[in-house]
Parts: sequence; structure tokens; C-alpha cells
Amino acid sequence: MEVLTPAEMERADRLTIAAGRPGFALMLSAGQAVATVAMELMAEGPILVVAGPGNNGGDGFVAAAELAARGREVSVILLCDRESLQGDAASAAKGWKYPVLPFNPQAIGKPALIIDALFGAGLNRPVTGEPHDVIEAINGNGAPVLAVDLPSGINGASAAVMGVAVRATETVTFFRRKPAHLLLPGRIHCGRVRVADIGIDPSVLEEIQPQTFENVPQVWRKSFPVPWVDGHKYARGHTIVVTGDIAATGAARMSARGSLRAGAGLVTLASPRDALAVNAAAVTAIMVRPVDTVIEFAELLSDKRLNTCVIGPGAGLGQRTRDFVISALSAQRGLVLDADALTSFAEAPDRLFEAIKASHAPQVVLTPHEGEFPRLFSDISNKHPFRSKLERVRAAAERSGAI
Repeated sequence: MEVLTPAEMERADRLTIAAGRPGFALMLSAGQAVATVAMELMAEGPILVVAGPGNNGGDGFVAAAELAARGREVSVILLCDRESLQGDAASAAKGWKYPVLPFNPQAIGKPALIIDALFGAGLNRPVTGEPHDVIEAINGNGAPVLAVDLPSGINGASAAVMGVAVRATETVTFFRRKPAHLLLPGRIHCGRVRVADIGIDPSVLEEIQPQTFENVPQVWRKSFPVPWVDGHKYARGHTIVVTGDIAATGAARMSARGSLRAGAGLVTLASPRDALAVNAAAVTAIMVRPVDTVIEFAELLSDKRLNTCVIGPGAGLGQRTRDFVISALSAQRGLVLDADALTSFAEAPDRLFEAIKASHAPQVVLTPHEGEFPRLFSDISNKHPFRSKLERVRAAAERSGAI
């Protein structure tokens, strides 16, 4: 399923409006969807809508009016003056025939449910002042929270917390998920995410050409290599996993078992001789070969049937690991680099990147976590602290020549 950035979602709205569906009709559908989920989430008791000055607040006003029409006790607090609302949000506010409460923490009271319609996915500045205090009060209230599109305070593109953010029980978003519904820390704040159909035709995606997709089996199932009835183990590949010191062999064995679970026909641990007995005693379906030096590693790789290599988990830091990485790249093997294999190049990442680009390896995959990433890509990490993780990863892939 496609994932849309806030800018792409805004474009989907514009294309839909250009095709003849009014923007206010989209807002009505969004607000009604929020009201329906609110009724499911809390069947009785008073409901408070916290509305902001933009279209997110407009969705909140529509939801408030719909809930009141269904017989619920509803209150609204509004960040700005009602008269200052513009466009579709102003039209939505006209549908709310009751007063609005002052925007302060004391106005929240003790509702059975809070609907967060303060800020939408496009928030790109830190939350300060009264909005900050109200969000803190929402989080401390104890009532379940239903967020409209995204919890207020979350940047929709980067998933960053912009100073403070609502911790929602559930979130209703529209048409497609946004990056912040899936990336940390935003996803922690979203709770359960529901995607509502508000009348946007999926054909707009042909014009938008989204670049991000949720990693679900439907995306890759057709490409997953299923063993043939008459197949054999070498038809499913042979993975080498490099292990390190005798005191740190567990991570490599876990990686080797993962390779088997993922479908590799054979897996071999390339183990230092002093760790050979420890590794051999701990595995069954995995083979173990003594490999101390890069020369021995190159000899192992001379067998073309050994077509994939994992280096990093428990491999150890230093020259041995660097040499093994360069050797695997020279041998043109599919290569996954993690953990120690990445940190070993922290002082000279360009050496790794140049070797990757010079290699004709079928695929090289780097798997740094958030702490390892800046060791190789310090300028990409530090240049824009709220930059989307997706943007950072794409920039890193271009820089390194790897996936």
C-alpha cells in the first residue's frame, strides 16, 4: 500500500478538487468518519473536541456537529477566534451551532473521550505556548484520545515530536497512511491507525507517483523465491556468516539461523579457530568452517556456489572485519553489512563507499540502526535534525552505492 507524505496528500486533495469534488465535501466525509470512530470508541459520555485553526480543526468541527446530531454531549475548544477561521474550516465552524470554550488546559474538564483536531500532518515547527500546555493537559487527563489524521505535535513526514505531542489511543487518517503513522517516534503516539475513505479516487496516485510503500507481504510476495518441487539446496543459495571472537559468537549464529528461516538452502559460519567448538556445538543445520585470515576467507569465497555473505553481527571491530568486507566485495557476492562491519569503517566511511561502487556485487545492503547511521553519514544525520528518515536513507543510499 502506498504511503503519502503530507505534500503528496495535499496534492491528492487538490487533484480531487480539480476533478470536481469540492474541498468542503472532503472535509464533511473526513469529519463524519471521525465521528463514526468516536462512537465506536466511546459509546456514551461527554466528548471534547480540541480544534485548531486549519483544516484539521475543520474536520473536528464537522465531527462535533455530527456527534451532537447523534445525541452526544459535545464541547469544542478552539485555538483561535472563531471569526478568524478561513475557507473550508470557516464553513465547518458555521455548522457548529453552539459556543466554543476558551483555549486553556482548565477547559478540558473530565470528558469520556477527547478528539484531537488541533494540528494536522503538515506541522513543521515546535509546539509552544498555550498549544503546548493544552497537549500536556490532554496527555495527563486520562481520557482516551482519538487523533484526527495525526496526533498533534507529530511531523507527518519525519515522525518527529515537535517539542510535545498528543499520545492518542486511536488515529483516523484519510485515503492513505503517512510516514509518521509507521516511523518512530510518531507511530508510538498514534495508537491504532484507521484509514478512512473520504471520496478520493485512487487514480490520483498515477499522477502523484508515490515513492514510499508500506512493507507488507503483498508488496514482495510475488517476488519471494518459492522452492520448486524438483529443486535442491544450491538452487536456494548458500550464505556465509562471518563470526568473531569466542566471547561474542551469538549474534552471528542468530543471523545464520535467520538466513535458514528466510529460505537459504545452505548456511556456513566462517569462524575463527578458537571459536570453532563453541559455534559447532550450538548449531545443527548450519555448517562451520575455520576462517582466521582474509586469505582463508577469499579461498572460501572461491566456490561460486557460496553466493551471499553477512558480515557484522559479532564480527568484531577492526582490520580483520574491514579486510573481510573488501574481500567479499571483490568476490562480487551479495552482501549484507551490519553492526561491527559498519562501525569498523566509521573513521573512513568513504573507503567503504568507494569499494561498494567499484564492486560488481549483485546487491550490497547496509542495515545501520539509528545509533550506527551517523557513524557513516554524519553530515546527513546532523544537517537537518527533523529531516525525514526516508529522505536520510535515500541520501545515504545515493552516497554509498548500497541499499
